[in-house]
Amino acid sequence: MVTFGIEEEFLLTDLDSALPSARAEEIITALIPGDISSYTSSTELLACQVESSTPICTEPNQALAALLDFRTRLADAAAEAGVAVAPTGAAPSIAAAPAVVSATRRYQDMGEMTGAVADEHYVNGTHVHVAIPSREEGVKVLNRLRPWLATLGAISTNSPYWHGRDSRFASWRLIQYRRWSVQGCPPYFHDAADYDSRIAMLTATDVVMDTGHVGWIARLSDNFPTVEIRVADTQLEARDAVLLALMTRGLVTTALAEEGANVEGSPDTLADPEILDAGLWQAARFGLSGNLLDHGSAGGTLARAAGTQVGALLDYIRPALEESGDYPYVRAGMAHILDVGTGAQRQREVVRGGGFAALKPLFERSLTAS
Repeated sequence: MVTFGIEEEFLLTDLDSALPSARAEEIITALIPGDISSYTSSTELLACQVESSTPICTEPNQALAALLDFRTRLADAAAEAGVAVAPTGAAPSIAAAPAVVSATRRYQDMGEMTGAVADEHYVNGTHVHVAIPSREEGVKVLNRLRPWLATLGAISTNSPYWHGRDSRFASWRLIQYRRWSVQGCPPYFHDAADYDSRIAMLTATDVVMDTGHVGWIARLSDNFPTVEIRVADTQLEARDAVLLALMTRGLVTTALAEEGANVEGSPDTLADPEILDAGLWQAARFGLSGNLLDHGSAGGTLARAAGTQVGALLDYIRPALEESGDYPYVRAGMAHILDVGTGAQRQREVVRGGGFAALKPLFERSLTAS
């Protein structure tokens, strides 16, 4: 069974103002006395962010239990400290002053180098790691994943609000990330040597501090034998994060099987970077409420309804999902999202009914929903 892991980032907010609260280190310290065998926690770039990581997982229920364990403990620790936790991809409201950067040397250096980018980097993601046999095969997997990254992004959209108003994007986080020196879809790589050469050239510049600063939405991990998919917003509910992880595992497993069988890549595997970038912007703008790019379609159009594109993705990875036993979870999970909406749609629904004040109870309910 191909293993996977999930990282989630959360925003801490003030109870009264709902603005980001720079108390992550305090909250993480409060988590230490508990049983943390099912997860690890750490600070992120900003002092208002908390990150969690599951252990290596093989089954969806294992991942779900780890995510819910951390989310529950985080909610309890935050409540004890008098702050709230927001499972959202971007802070709905931010203060006029620059953000407080975490105290670690690396983050301080990053904040100094990126200036106003770090000052407003109130964004949180769900990162999925999937095991690969080798870096060489990992690069081949990255190439085959490229056409589907925007579809995963559309499914995961959960950051519609920014500066106290509707951004009119389903994922403002994906747009905010476009400010970084290296971002977006990764290029096509000839092999692992090509990948390593490009990384070396980037880190030889004075605008990329290290390999962790390379912000592609899919990349090889430096710390684990995995590919890391970083396209998704933090999810309202833990089960949606697990859904994305299983779909990502299905994509990686399918790509590995095709490589093993010498299956020729589809035409969209070699899609031009500008097309992939436009598809990612489109996914951020509309989520599942509009069209997505079908990079390999015939007939002169690249647009297809988002639901049709999601169906094509599920058809593509279904053999892998059935082999792993993940298909019932994924089928039910996608049916749930199509029924109640993405996180962005759910946020907008409660704001329409109760204004921005309605986000807090939505976040509270969703954080530990099982």
